Amino acid sequence: MKQPSCSTFSSLCIQRCFKNNSLISFDDHDHQDLEPAAEKTNENMVADNSAKRKSGGWRAVSFILANETCERLASFGLLGNFMVYLMTKLNMDQVSASNVLNIWNGVTNFAPLVGAFISDAYAGRFRTIAYASFASLLGMGTLTLTAWLPQLHPHACTKQEVDLGHCRGPNQTQLGFLILGLGLVSIGSGGIRPCSIPFGVDQFDPATHQGRKGINSFFNWYYTTLMIVLLLSQTIVVYVQDKVSWVIGFGIPAVLMACSIIFFFFGTKLYYYVKPEGSIFSSIAQVFVAAYKKRHLKLPAAAASEGGDDDHVVGGVQQAFYDPPMKGRNGLSKLPRTNQYRFLDKAAVIMENELNQDGTPVKKWRLCSIQQVEELKCLVRIAPIWATGVISLTAMVQQVTFTVSQALVMDRHLGANFEIPAGSISVISFLTISIWLPFYDRILVPALRRTTNHEDGITLLQRIGIGNVFSILSMVVAGSIENKRRASPNPISVLWLGPHLILLGFCEAFNILGQIEFFNRQFPEHMRSMGNALFSCSFGGASYLSSLLVTVVHRVTATRDRPDWLTNDLNKGRLDYFYYLLAGLCALNLVCFLYCANGYRYKGAVVVEMDEDKVSYVDVEMSSSVAKA
Repeated sequence: MKQPSCSTFSSLCIQRCFKNNSLISFDDHDHQDLEPAAEKTNENMVADNSAKRKSGGWRAVSFILANETCERLASFGLLGNFMVYLMTKLNMDQVSASNVLNIWNGVTNFAPLVGAFISDAYAGRFRTIAYASFASLLGMGTLTLTAWLPQLHPHACTKQEVDLGHCRGPNQTQLGFLILGLGLVSIGSGGIRPCSIPFGVDQFDPATHQGRKGINSFFNWYYTTLMIVLLLSQTIVVYVQDKVSWVIGFGIPAVLMACSIIFFFFGTKLYYYVKPEGSIFSSIAQVFVAAYKKRHLKLPAAAASEGGDDDHVVGGVQQAFYDPPMKGRNGLSKLPRTNQYRFLDKAAVIMENELNQDGTPVKKWRLCSIQQVEELKCLVRIAPIWATGVISLTAMVQQVTFTVSQALVMDRHLGANFEIPAGSISVISFLTISIWLPFYDRILVPALRRTTNHEDGITLLQRIGIGNVFSILSMVVAGSIENKRRASPNPISVLWLGPHLILLGFCEAFNILGQIEFFNRQFPEHMRSMGNALFSCSFGGASYLSSLLVTVVHRVTATRDRPDWLTNDLNKGRLDYFYYLLAGLCALNLVCFLYCANGYRYKGAVVVEMDEDKVSYVDVEMSSSVAKA
């Protein structure tokens, strides 16, 4: 979810430099007029919140940023060059190394979903980050030992053993320590990544202007440190691992991780702590259970119309949907009842003796609010778009697997004395995004805006669709370049991988950034952490899908006369066919995406309008197609 590639995270950083949005703040386009109302609504709470906040602020945030920076440096430092480590230090064949890397990436990118659940429901963000940091440190230490101790890695192969195919890989003990180290790193990432941003935001009071300003500034600093991590991990760390020592290359991030834990606990007395409020998964389950229990209830036609009367008659009894006023931050924005997935509306129908005297449900597993129902509908609508995103990201997973394998057998010299590390070749994608995004944001979007009359130039789904097209083109070009490499009598320059990686850079700039913004706008406000976790899961799913494809292709493409497409000797294999296969899958996925996007119904909202002491709710119109988005 492979972990999101380094150029992926760099694109996030650059976008934040040009768009000062917050992942958990209100959408700029949907809520830009709400701030004055929010200040009126909360003006009596500001003084109380400020008085209660005796901790937090920038002093506390500095320790959180230090912890997150070192964790990312450790994991990204592993990611960029780990394929080389598995093949050269642990003597794994190309297919085995690719599968290990893909499976690890998948676990690491699904882990934040579990970490977010544990944090929100039980442990809280501080304790989750603390325990996860120790797990990450132990994982990095274990991986460093696999490179340091001779007993934990196989002996180096001679050239004759490599030529004869007699190179011995890791034994069960050595493989066990490798898996243990990777597993601990995944646990650390699963706890730190979903909690570090919310924990940093917790240190500011969103009810005050200064607090909201601090939150926006925090995101700028967060992604600035991320940019530094990317540059260090993809250049210096990879170079040390490749040219100096794997022990030092793994040891440096491990030492930095230890320092980050010390700094993190130094800030204990400065942090502002938010108690766990329970997970959204329980709310989702309640809607399903309540709708199932009332499955025999028939909704009248009047209840199907959006924006219609919420009162209706069933069996001669006047009934209504349970739609209480929102509280807290969500009081400024709620979801209107929609006509899609009507069977879920049954969960909100008030039956006899289902309400207490204070208006609360007697049993939460029998009666849910309209807001809960519509939040679940948002998830159901987003699911097909998310699923198509998994396949489209499969092309990007190859940057840290077979692209690195190609670089190893190509001429990587720049001049007479410098050789590019194979793991650093993906920097080309990063540079592409660095150059493209400023041009896109400052020049192309204003020009498109004048043509389309859309504030973003093009819609989010159109942007994702363009990224899908680039994923197809990147695989076609990758196959053509591999065909050229095989046909050349001498090793060709590694810079021939440039066109393929440039197209992947465009794919990330459109597809990944489009998905991130899409999830953040289409998920209800308090569920955006889940939206970001699902985006991480997209990469995890892409890694598993890639591993499955690699295994199947490896087993079914070998014949008596020739080896399989993905054999260790790239000159005897047909990696170009594998790339063309991925291009075909991405093309089929594009058709599915267009079908799902055409029928997608964008999230609506009911916003608060305040006129002196009167509060009213006004529907925000929803769009229903890509063209109308």
